[in-house]
Amino acid sequence: MNLNLCRGPEASGSRLGQFTDGPIHLIDLEATQALGTELAQRLPAGAILLLKGPLGAGKTSLVQGIALALGVCEPITSPTFALAQHYTDGNPPLIHLDLYRLEQPGAADDIFLQEDEEARAIGALLTVEWPERLSLSLPEAWLLQLSHTKDGCRIAQLTPPKNAST
Repeated sequence: MNLNLCRGPEASGSRLGQFTDGPIHLIDLEATQALGTELAQRLPAGAILLLKGPLGAGKTSLVQGIALALGVCEPITSPTFALAQHYTDGNPPLIHLDLYRLEQPGAADDIFLQEDEEARAIGALLTVEWPERLSLSLPEAWLLQLSHTKDGCRIAQLTPPKNAST
């Protein structure tokens, strides 16, 4: 497994510095899940993580790694048809939201606001697939952009919230 994590947090003065300093190269499914595990251990409590990328970019695989690190025992699948899955056995709990099917920004905004309220109430980490469906401004959210490379690998780029210091 190759997780291009050669920049240590000590060098940037932050727990998440190594993830925001540049692209992270992910050579396989295991590396994508391992990045999720690392993020779960490093993101602040109650964080919102927006996951952008094309179909098959690894968004759900990343959430599987997050869930593993949080101690979620049930299988993690894409909630495309259910829209949201709540994993209350995690520490902290995890809410996995998928807005792919919602083409109207108003509908996506409504479901997001409901799930965000629930996440805040229970102190959950909220992950959101297809955040581009939203019309809301979310300056407090972390953004993870996943993309494919020509050689079949993936690249991840983490952007911190506008109001956070990495």
